[in-house]
Amino acid sequence: MPHITVGKENSGSIDLYYEDHGEGPPVVLIHGYPLSGRAWDKQLPVLLEAGHRVITYDRRGFGKSSQPVSGYDYDTFAADLNVLLTELNLTDITLVGHSMGTGEVTRYLGAYGSAAIARGVLISPIPPFLLQAGDNPEGLPGSLFDGFAGAAKADGPAWMKGFLDNFYNIDLLGSTLVSDQAFQASWNDATAASAAAAVACIATWGTDFRADLPKIDVPMLVIQGDADRILPFPNTGKRLPGLISDMQLVVISGGPHAIAWTHASQVNEALLTFLK
Repeated sequence: MPHITVGKENSGSIDLYYEDHGEGPPVVLIHGYPLSGRAWDKQLPVLLEAGHRVITYDRRGFGKSSQPVSGYDYDTFAADLNVLLTELNLTDITLVGHSMGTGEVTRYLGAYGSAAIARGVLISPIPPFLLQAGDNPEGLPGSLFDGFAGAAKADGPAWMKGFLDNFYNIDLLGSTLVSDQAFQASWNDATAASAAAAVACIATWGTDFRADLPKIDVPMLVIQGDADRILPFPNTGKRLPGLISDMQLVVISGGPHAIAWTHASQVNEALLTFLK
């Protein structure tokens, strides 16, 4: 299995697991919490058929990547991504992030620039700034994130089940757009994540990306469901027009946070149109 080393923890290396398939202009897919690169199973074959080289990888702490106890912040996540892109010697890249992965896309472009990047896609975005503050009344209260972290510490498997219920809007879409088996597969993926990462990543949801957004100088596509319960549209995607200079916004009616799975045909259509 291919891995790239991004650091060290004591006597061991910190390695990212990745998959690299196909030929053509590269598309790098960055998954959301608490899943892995397998979250893109409905996008990978479509992108390959359209003539793209497709790279997925597992964020540190998740999937088949190493599970260190530190490095769960967006500066480190972006640095990990930079190592991957540099090691694979990629250019003309389309960066596609879902949920937490949209933070990597945004911070990478803010910190490392766009020399190797052609365009970016934010699906169910976390920017611009989810944490409520004096200069950010549109954010969500910090006590909410504290409660999430407490729940994740107290009973990780139960926390993941409740999180995924809202990830998929399972009360509305279960057994129609989300099978029991798909939900179970996501729960299995989620509970295989590092216990440290499962808790520590929650604090990153309050990262302020407002200084990164004006630095983005490539075309961007934002796709979000208007029924997103994890990163509500009014607090996230709805605020991005005007903060990114060249941006298209696609809103999926009734779409939950997990639109890449539940509304894959609409997401894929928007993605392929943007890539042309």
